[in-house]
Amino acid sequence: MSADPLHRAGAPQRTPTNPPLNGSGTSAIEVRRSTRRRRTVSAYREGDRTVVLIPARMSEAEEQRWVSVMLDKLAAQESKRVLGDAELAERAQRLSGQYFEGRARPTSVRWVTNQNTRWGSCTPSEGSIRLSHRLQGMPEYVVDYVLLHELAHLLVPGHGPRFWRLLESYPRTERARGYLEGVVAAERLPHVPGARNE
Repeated sequence: MSADPLHRAGAPQRTPTNPPLNGSGTSAIEVRRSTRRRRTVSAYREGDRTVVLIPARMSEAEEQRWVSVMLDKLAAQESKRVLGDAELAERAQRLSGQYFEGRARPTSVRWVTNQNTRWGSCTPSEGSIRLSHRLQGMPEYVVDYVLLHELAHLLVPGHGPRFWRLLESYPRTERARGYLEGVVAAERLPHVPGARNE
């Protein structure tokens, strides 16, 4: 047994990790292992970091998997709170600073209810960004991706190689695109009455 007081039986072991790659704005993840915890895993935000509580017996691979699961779960819970237009604009400003060195400066960012075939739109000449209300309730990293996509249009109007290079800096681009493609695919599935009851 280690002489380190943090590794005594019952005392949680703390493992600070690098900032997450989820674009959530959280600056650090701290994993706390406990010998008292047998099966359950939980997580919560503590200031600018995320704390994940896991059983001490978990392997490194299990730890990584559970950290990812819990980050997604927290993001989904947080995204259920509907952001107002002012909060959406603040988020866009933060994302522009984090990924585009603050070069993308929208004049307005707001939710709209008249976009049912697009997730977002941008008018570069006006500097306005509009996000579909259908994004409300989706995971935070998905909303961030759509905001970044529209912010990138303030710098590059089309969808050429330069545009996609801008989005490469966001680590969850492919995951967010996959999520949105899944939503679209699910909407196209035929509805079979009573299928859930079978």
